[in-house]
Amino acid sequence: MRRRHGTTAANPPWRLPPPLFNARCKGCWIMAATLALVVASFWSLDLQWAAFLSLEALGQMGRFLGEFFPPDLSPVFVKRVAWASLETLAMSALGTLLAALGGLALALPASRHHEGDRARLRGVARLLLNALRAVPELVWAALLLIAAGLGPFAGTLALALHTSGVLGRLFAEAMENAPRDAATALRTQGLTGWRVLAYATLPQVLPQLLSYTLYRWENNIRAAAVLGVVGAGGLGQLLAFHMGLFHMGKTATVLIGMFTLVALVDGLSFAIRRWMK
Repeated sequence: MRRRHGTTAANPPWRLPPPLFNARCKGCWIMAATLALVVASFWSLDLQWAAFLSLEALGQMGRFLGEFFPPDLSPVFVKRVAWASLETLAMSALGTLLAALGGLALALPASRHHEGDRARLRGVARLLLNALRAVPELVWAALLLIAAGLGPFAGTLALALHTSGVLGRLFAEAMENAPRDAATALRTQGLTGWRVLAYATLPQVLPQLLSYTLYRWENNIRAAAVLGVVGAGGLGQLLAFHMGLFHMGKTATVLIGMFTLVALVDGLSFAIRRWMK
C-alpha cells in the first residue's frame, strides 16, 4: 500500500473530526451556557402555546386579518400615505447622517490608534457610546417629545442619538483593527495626529464605515416607520391614528406604504454596497 510523501503510519494523511464537546473548548462552554439559558427561558415564561394555536384563536386572528381588506386606495388617502413615506425617509436619512458624524466624532477618542497611544478619553467615550445605544429609539423619542414637541424633529433626534452609539462603537472597532503599516510608516517620517488619521487610517476603513452606515440606514427606516406611534411623525403616526380608530382599510394602506418603503431602501442600499466593492 502506497503512502503519500511525508506521511507515516503514526501521522496518517487524514484526521478524525474533533469531539462534539471538549472541556478545554471555551466556545463549547459558551454554547452550553446559551442552551441552558434558552431552556431556562422556556421553563420560566408562561407560554400558552395550546391557547395560541387553538381553533378559536386562529379563527379570531383570521377575522381580524380579514378586516384589513380591501385597503383604502382613494387618491386623497394615498397622497397622505405618500407624503408620510417621504417624511419617514427624510427622518431616517437625516438621522443616519447625523449619527454617522456623531459616531465618527466619538469613535476617534474611543479607539486606540497605535501601540503607544494612551487614549486617555477611551473609557469615557466608550461609556458614552454604551449609554447612547442602551436607550431604544422609542424611549429617546418619548423623552425628546417634551423638548422638541410632536412631529418628525423628535423622531430624527431619537434616531440620531441611538444610532450614534451603535455606529460609534462599530467605527471605533474598525479603526482599532485596521492595518497599521501605513500609519507606522507615516509616523516614522515625523507625521502625527490628524495627518496620520486622514492619510493612513481613514482611507483603509472608509469602505467599512460606509457599509456600516448603509446597514444602519436600513434599520432606521424600520425604526422611523414606528416612531410615529409616540407622536414622532411619519408613517408611524398615521398607523397609530387609524389603528386606534379601527380604520382597518386605511391601516392596511399604511402598512403597504411601510413595506414598499422598506423594500425600496433595502434594494438601494444593497445596490450601493455592491457598487462600492
